[in-house]
Amino acid sequence: MTTKIIFDNTKIGLSQEEMRILRMLDTPGKIQDFVSAIPQNFEKDGDSCMSAREVLATRRAHCIEGALVAALAFWVNGERPLVIDLMATKDDYDHVIAVFNRNGYWGAISKGNHAYVRYRDPVYRTLRELAMSYFHEYYDEHGTKTLRSFSLPLDLSRRAPEVWITGEGAWDVASILDGMRHFPLISRVQEKILRPIDAVERKAATITMYNP
Repeated sequence: MTTKIIFDNTKIGLSQEEMRILRMLDTPGKIQDFVSAIPQNFEKDGDSCMSAREVLATRRAHCIEGALVAALAFWVNGERPLVIDLMATKDDYDHVIAVFNRNGYWGAISKGNHAYVRYRDPVYRTLRELAMSYFHEYYDEHGTKTLRSFSLPLDLSRRAPEVWITGEGAWDVASILDGMRHFPLISRVQEKILRPIDAVERKAATITMYNP
């Protein structure tokens, strides 16, 4: 039996309404559905890294913002709030996901505007396997596959709530993830022989959930 992780809201300060919403998200599927239903944050007012409270208030999110809400929902419902960073080449954006474990296998909650950066069922034996499940469909506007490494999990329960739950901005979490040890997904030799995506894949990539 998995040991429940205690969430003490007296030390966090979430409102009754915030707690009501988060308590309802008591399965990975419910968390993913909730995160997916939040309109995409296209950062029209400039770069952002909103806290979980800000996402719940504004009802918009991009990947790390969605991952923070997902991690908080896991914590409120008795699981560790874990996120990992999927690092791309310098010409592309990283992707942050909230991860969870079921019976020794890893899955992920993922906020993305494209179909291929979404939920992962808990069927992956290792975090590397989980990260690799995003590899082939993670590419830039030129059709080049850009995913290169993944980080160790960051346990957000060890971070001050004002850093990522109730504060104004969660840039510290982004900085921590960026500075964590990352593990390569492919070698330099493999990188040189990667095949660009084809026309059908390019067409599929134009399908998005939300428009700017």
